[in-house]
Amino acid sequence: MSLFWLRVAAVLYAAGLVHAFLTVLRRGARLFPYALGAFHVAVVLHFVSFVEHSVELRHLAANNFYETASLCALIFAVVYLFVEWRYHFAILSIFIFPLVSLLTLIAAMGAPMASWEDVRVRNAWLITHILLVLVGYAGLLLSAGAAVFYLLQERRLKRKHGSEDFIAMVTPDRLPPLETLDTLITRSMSVGFVAVTLAVVAGSSWASIEYGTRWISEAKIVVSLVTWGFYLLMVFLRISAGWRGRKAAVLSLTVLGFAVITWAAHVGLRPLLAK
Repeated sequence: MSLFWLRVAAVLYAAGLVHAFLTVLRRGARLFPYALGAFHVAVVLHFVSFVEHSVELRHLAANNFYETASLCALIFAVVYLFVEWRYHFAILSIFIFPLVSLLTLIAAMGAPMASWEDVRVRNAWLITHILLVLVGYAGLLLSAGAAVFYLLQERRLKRKHGSEDFIAMVTPDRLPPLETLDTLITRSMSVGFVAVTLAVVAGSSWASIEYGTRWISEAKIVVSLVTWGFYLLMVFLRISAGWRGRKAAVLSLTVLGFAVITWAAHVGLRPLLAK
């Protein structure tokens, strides 16, 4: 029953993930009260699952990666509820909701899952994951490129040395204004984040069925999760702290570097489609 409650909690946490998506894409928070309500129920069920599992084991359920992920998710969730109750820090949900949702989903995959019944479903699921990754990386690449041009345009406008300035020569007046570049960075980053998050969910569930409980030890999975973590941090800082300019560019390029490593690690997925 502890695994059942954990999986129900993971489904309820997903409401917070949907809220985060809508907030990032539309800058709206109308779903927040409902997502927060589902989050409260999920925390209660998550706590029940953790207690039941600890009683079954006769010690604290933090023996392996999956149990530790579940405990971390529960702690993060409880701390967030306290912060939200005490300080009404709703914007923090953009960071906490996806983090807790993914950690709980990973924890719920700690038990063996049924193998693929149809190879066509297996391949379709993998192709969906790859397509989502490509969309996410396209958004990230566009965001990073726009951030670089933002820095060049900003520096050019500050220096104002005319044609003698090297920046002015390589970045003529045909560059879009800073406001346009900033909007492009935000929108491409938002779409990319949603696609990468869905890709991580699809890829994790596919790997769990394909490799069993050892899926988390796959290098390409670890790198993917690290890349997603930096992407989540970038989006959160962009929205909550208004990061732009040099900070946004550096963070975008950092995440892009991790994305390149992740893509290199996933090149080995193509032979699996032939199985």
